[in-house]
Amino acid sequence: MTDCFSVSDCDIIGFDLDHTLCQYKLRESNKLIYDSFAQYLVAEKGYSEELLSVAPEEWDFCSKGLVLDLEKGNFLKLGADGTILRACHGTKTMSAEQIEEAYGEKREWKHFKAINGTYARSAKYYFYDNYFDLPGALLCAKIVDTLETKTDGEKTFDFWKDMISAIEHNYKTSAFKENCGTYFPAVKRDPSKYLKPCPESVKNWIRSLKNAGKVLLLITSSHSDYCRLLCEHIIGKDFEEMFDIIITNALKPGFFSLTPQQRPFWTLENDVEIDALPSLKKSGWYSQGNWIQLYDHLKTLTGKPEPKVVYFGDSMRSDIFSVRRYSNWEAVLVLEELEGDEVHEPDVTDLGSSLKKKGKYDSLQHQEPYFVSNKWGSYFADTLTDLKGAQETPIITWCCASIMNYSTIAIPSIKAIVDLPLDYKFTRFSSNNSDTDGYYPQPPKVLLLQKKEGAAA
Repeated sequence: MTDCFSVSDCDIIGFDLDHTLCQYKLRESNKLIYDSFAQYLVAEKGYSEELLSVAPEEWDFCSKGLVLDLEKGNFLKLGADGTILRACHGTKTMSAEQIEEAYGEKREWKHFKAINGTYARSAKYYFYDNYFDLPGALLCAKIVDTLETKTDGEKTFDFWKDMISAIEHNYKTSAFKENCGTYFPAVKRDPSKYLKPCPESVKNWIRSLKNAGKVLLLITSSHSDYCRLLCEHIIGKDFEEMFDIIITNALKPGFFSLTPQQRPFWTLENDVEIDALPSLKKSGWYSQGNWIQLYDHLKTLTGKPEPKVVYFGDSMRSDIFSVRRYSNWEAVLVLEELEGDEVHEPDVTDLGSSLKKKGKYDSLQHQEPYFVSNKWGSYFADTLTDLKGAQETPIITWCCASIMNYSTIAIPSIKAIVDLPLDYKFTRFSSNNSDTDGYYPQPPKVLLLQKKEGAAA
């Protein structure tokens, strides 16, 4: 494997849809997702009506990369080795003393080995790694707060089954067609309230890929009817012409981790799955499926025994880790935390004479309110505070380590790379390169600072 990655070297370009090709207006979509769950829990499960209102400052709780310890009702921010860097019980910040009381002097979370390197889900914990998840994290934290107000007997935090019911009610396969729940009816009524249009520069870039002979894939866990609404709204009625193969209801990470027998492809008719297929024979729309049969079909389409594939996605669990763990594809992480406050903005002199990156910072300004949480700090690194209040050397988070371990490169958005030539050579994450080299256009400030302090030590 070379130290560089280039889109032009790839035969097939694949895209996730939500928060990758389709960007959401986070303020509005977060509130809608929160309301869709909270209203269900109050109306159907008898939860406190206090959950229906969210004060503006409460949204600061939302931060990707948190783990909910369902046994204790605690939210955890983990270091690369599983050390608990920060924690909250419900929405309440836990002191270093409280963390050590709950998890021991070494602040070790006992399930870290189970989740690290697998991203497996469990009845004992939940990992929040995408923007669809975050409003649910705030809701769960507020549920813990309400349960703590109960004075009768020992407190248990067995609300997760009800959260699962709320998720299934709002996002089940038939919910869009049936106008069920709160989420889909609202987006159908007013897509522009929640969705950002796909920039013309991105659409032109996708067309340039096709003109260059690339095979283009769209692989999303969204169902076909919701996928169509999104694509028609952000791209246009002709969006199908951009892609050779569209796979919906992919149920990632199962699309990558399961066998053809476990997860066959299905044909679609009026957004209903009709026939399971023994293999793929042509391009078009499909539902569910698996990467193995898709890759066999891509060999036929390209006429190559081992065509090179790159997949762009925003979820470490569903996209990046599963792509790298189970397939032979490259994986580009679309990470909105690389916009704005967390990112070093270089002088023009840093960019070299070609100025290839000039202008990127005008278009990648920090416009949404929830990228950097004051409560949780940087997504990429933190400092441990012991009981004496002494701060140790900054250490990277588990999420940051995962980016370096499983991503080819990490970018803030697809828009960030569309003005580059297709043969632009990105420096990939690898053991041969610096830990910050895989970020484009610039690494997070906190990592550069950590690197500088390490060099000076």
